[in-house]
Amino acid sequence: MSLPETILPPLARALVAKGYGTLTPVQAAIIQDETSGRDLLVSAQTGSGKTVAFGMAIAPTLLGDAENFTEAGAPLALLIAPTRELAIQVQRELEWLYAETGAKIASCVGGMDARTERRALERGAQIVVGTPGRLRDHITRGALDMSALRAVVLDEADEMLDLGFREDLEFILDAAPEERRTLLFSATVPRPIAQLAKTFQRDALRVAATNANEQHADIEYKLMLVPAAERENAIINTLLYFEAVNTIVFASTREGVKHLSARLHNRGFDVVTLSGELSQAERTNALQSMRDGRARICVATDVAARGIDLPNLDLVIHADLPTNSDTLLHRSGRTGRAGRKGTCVIIAPMHRRNAAQRMLNNAKLDVSMMPAPTAAEIEARYREGILSAEILTRPVVEDEAELVAELVQRHSVEAIAAAYLRQQLASRPAPEDVTENAVPDRPGDKDPRNRERFEGGTWFKVTVGRKHKAEPRWLLPMLCKAGNVTKTAIGSIRIFDTESIFEVAAQKADAFTKSIEKNGSGERGVTIAPVDGPGERRAGPPPSQRRPPGPIERYDPNAPRPGRADRKERYGSAGLRPDDFEAPATGAWDPAANTEKPSKPDFDKPRVPKVSKAPPSKDKGKPKWAGKAADGAPKAEKKKPKDHKPKRKPQV
Repeated sequence: MSLPETILPPLARALVAKGYGTLTPVQAAIIQDETSGRDLLVSAQTGSGKTVAFGMAIAPTLLGDAENFTEAGAPLALLIAPTRELAIQVQRELEWLYAETGAKIASCVGGMDARTERRALERGAQIVVGTPGRLRDHITRGALDMSALRAVVLDEADEMLDLGFREDLEFILDAAPEERRTLLFSATVPRPIAQLAKTFQRDALRVAATNANEQHADIEYKLMLVPAAERENAIINTLLYFEAVNTIVFASTREGVKHLSARLHNRGFDVVTLSGELSQAERTNALQSMRDGRARICVATDVAARGIDLPNLDLVIHADLPTNSDTLLHRSGRTGRAGRKGTCVIIAPMHRRNAAQRMLNNAKLDVSMMPAPTAAEIEARYREGILSAEILTRPVVEDEAELVAELVQRHSVEAIAAAYLRQQLASRPAPEDVTENAVPDRPGDKDPRNRERFEGGTWFKVTVGRKHKAEPRWLLPMLCKAGNVTKTAIGSIRIFDTESIFEVAAQKADAFTKSIEKNGSGERGVTIAPVDGPGERRAGPPPSQRRPPGPIERYDPNAPRPGRADRKERYGSAGLRPDDFEAPATGAWDPAANTEKPSKPDFDKPRVPKVSKAPPSKDKGKPKWAGKAADGAPKAEKKKPKDHKPKRKPQV
């Protein structure tokens, strides 16, 4: 299929030389007749070829009817990217796209030598690519002349706003000529992007290159639920199972990147790191190592989630769950770019299963469950790879014939095959042990939480109780993590003074026991064990033998008190004898008899002296220690004791 005629001839020849037979949806949509010369607000998924798209879109604005640029002076186009890596990548793409036009492309990015950039701007450049902070610095210092600008492109505009570059963008756009073209590219168009477009664009044409329901059609998503303690083992086994040419492993923090890269390096993987704390030279070297094959795995933070394009990147692993669905899509978009197929594996701990499922639902992705590859599965793939290696099918060339004959003559075929096998196995890292069948069959399925599920369940005890301020809200996550189960597998929890007991569903009891025997409770000084020893505290009869409690009798103060016969009838079933309700033979008075009740002696009554109430005193306002003597004369007023506390000195 030939390229459209709306593409300028020098750019079309560069696309053909690069192997472009067809255009991606965003590239085809942006070169239509109705987009010519207009401001554009374009939304397209990551990895859809946006760099080539806006390169083709601004070419008529910069060149007009000509095919080559004249002498370089003030810049004609300004391209703004959120990160250094993306800006350098945009510059690299435009260099081959505009190679036949003779365009000079300068970069202005943070972390590079600003003096070198100023000298390049002084020599002249038709296109300038940069990051917002460094571009603003050059404009403020007068090094970047904006007077001849014809087009401004904002790539990944939503990411620039998220990173706090709004003020810098407004400053740059205010400094540009009003008659310029403004092309704004964003994966999504939230309200801040729409406001930015309304303020700095003129009658912008909205271009939606892809349908939201068709995101990442070239990426196969897999959700891998693993015990929290086996997360790193699952990452290692996933790398060994897929054997991708290039892989990016995303972690949430810089410390996580350091720890994971050190673990992989110790296991024999060729690893580089990419995070915000690295210098620009270190980040550039890391990406170059991935491009030229010196490294196969890049462990990175979200700094690499936008715009990074690596060749033969077939696998993306989310070692830590992303913060939201947008970050998930941008991370995953590093693979499956420009028509290539890719695989994305989301590794989530068991206790964060629901959070992972909600994120995938928000992203509207079709995800399949995948258990962590076991050591047996990886060794089987090793075996198949060794037996079907391409090097074994190559014919013996003339230069090798003499040495091959000598090897066969000196050593047996079995010895040569064994040496080849040992060499192959030594070059492959050994797999890790992971728990088999630790997750259900489908993502999102929930076991019903009812009493029938806990019929025949097993009771366990944990050595924390009321004295340790144990509460179900923090006991339940600890038990789920220790036993590699979800909360639906935990039944009743009963807390005592020094220990607590809890019930585990019958179908999860064996796996729970194996997990605690292998990993313990995960907390220092806390142990979990089955309640099955002699003399152990039992939780009561099985659920099938438990009878519901009877009706609760409430006390009515107005009801007549039952007699002795009624009490015998009521409590006779409790194992009491009729004699228990007879009057004791102690000579006490019987109310049924017609005798008078004996009076108690006077000494049984407490003697309380009578106190006559004194009339209220009319001497109000007098101190409590003032009064009258017995003869009516006023008593001598007592003096209030002096306060012997030292007086405070006044503050000066």
